[in-house]
Amino acid sequence: MIAAGPAGWAVFWTAVAILLVVDIASGRGSARSLRTAALWSAIWIGLSLLFGAWVAVRFGREAGLTWLTAYVLEKSLSVDNLFVFAVIFSQTGLSPALQRRALFWGVAGALVMRAVLIALGITLLARYHWVIYPFAALLVFAAARMLWGEDKERKLAEATCSLCSSWIARFVPITPVSEGSRFLVRKGGRLHATPLLVALVAIETTDLLFAVDSIPAVFAVTRDPFLVYTSNVFALLGLRSLYFVLAGAITRLRFLQAALAVMLLLVAAKLLLGDALEMGPGASLAVIAGIFAAAVAASLLFPGRAAGREEKAMTACTHRDQIKDVSPNTRGCEECLELGERWVQLRLCLACGHVGCCDSSRNKHATAHFHATGHPVMRSIEPGESWKWCYVDKTMVD
Repeated sequence: MIAAGPAGWAVFWTAVAILLVVDIASGRGSARSLRTAALWSAIWIGLSLLFGAWVAVRFGREAGLTWLTAYVLEKSLSVDNLFVFAVIFSQTGLSPALQRRALFWGVAGALVMRAVLIALGITLLARYHWVIYPFAALLVFAAARMLWGEDKERKLAEATCSLCSSWIARFVPITPVSEGSRFLVRKGGRLHATPLLVALVAIETTDLLFAVDSIPAVFAVTRDPFLVYTSNVFALLGLRSLYFVLAGAITRLRFLQAALAVMLLLVAAKLLLGDALEMGPGASLAVIAGIFAAAVAASLLFPGRAAGREEKAMTACTHRDQIKDVSPNTRGCEECLELGERWVQLRLCLACGHVGCCDSSRNKHATAHFHATGHPVMRSIEPGESWKWCYVDKTMVD
């Protein structure tokens, strides 16, 4: 444990606050170009290394190496988030400017959430030694998920982001039309969630799942609260810019998840064996960096069929030819009217003209119509809305 004290935390939070203010001001009002995103990604990495150097000067060389090892491990594991971000933004159809806003507030929420999880984890490890066993089991499970659970992760993100069937609609109705930078909009006297809020909830939900993996992994490197949390924060702060730099290239790193799985298994072994497995921070850093570099090199040398992942992330509707120029065949949701109910959020089937209530309703008759007929595309017939949704491809139709 290092004695960071109030002064150490003050230096950290002051640096983070200044950088966030500069980051917000530099990109206000416009979407960043790839060049600007690359520059900011390099700046965040450089500042992270500078903070690590300050830790080494202030608390000693070993503390600096430990911080750098935790940072590189967390940064490597967080890269896997980028795959999920691609799914989230593909499903919600956010513009690059709104993607930046969603990621900013997603990271801000993650800072609070991870502080709570880290404090809880360190407290449990200090009081109950046996906690290392479930933590190690979580890491082994995470490694297995890296190798074989990609489809489940994707389905979770898609289920959260689907503007027609998201579980978020159980708590607040969803409007599929973006309302600028607003998370909520009032329609007909009732608040509705915008796609921006849906994306933010999805980002926070997936980050919670990733935090359950990555935080126990860092505990295998150090259990010092200052080193664990500050390395986590600096790894997260640069993730937003890194996404826009690697959004296209990340899908071609076909061996990345296998490398991350190997990392998780190694840190699980180190967590379990403890002092029996002597590995200093320098050796740990070399192993982590070597595994990550080998995955990148292997992906470039043996590209294989990595493009398939990109195709999944960027889903496009393939049913435009089935869209017809039809008119509503009833003045409301016929099934709801027969039940004596009235539902004003309506969807029109573009194959036969059926009108059904949306998935914010109790009955979800628009979705039921799709399951009964297989007609793939529906359109909102709310005043001022004309968006189309493909049930089969789970995507917005241009």
